[in-house]
Amino acid sequence: MTQNDIVRKTVLVCQNRTCRKQGSAKVLTAFQQNSVPDVEVVGCGCLGQCGNGPMVLVLPEKVWYCGVHSQEVQAVVTEHLQGSHPIQAMFCRKIRA
Repeated sequence: MTQNDIVRKTVLVCQNRTCRKQGSAKVLTAFQQNSVPDVEVVGCGCLGQCGNGPMVLVLPEKVWYCGVHSQEVQAVVTEHLQGSHPIQAMFCRKIRA
């Protein structure tokens, strides 16, 4: 496997109106402050889950986290992004990957 074969992870943090009211700007900032090599963090438009936010989607695994608070970001970074162990307790149960 070469460097070009490695699939890069992307963390999408919804920045649409409802999620922003629920604190997604702080969640985005927390991910940016806890950056991980080869993981891109992007503020994005609506992820279609209004009312379940702040929403975070980790690609390419298609892991959906809902109701994420900025204080929980470090756990996502440590457990999921660095340790490859998604946090099932934070999964959005309404979405099936």
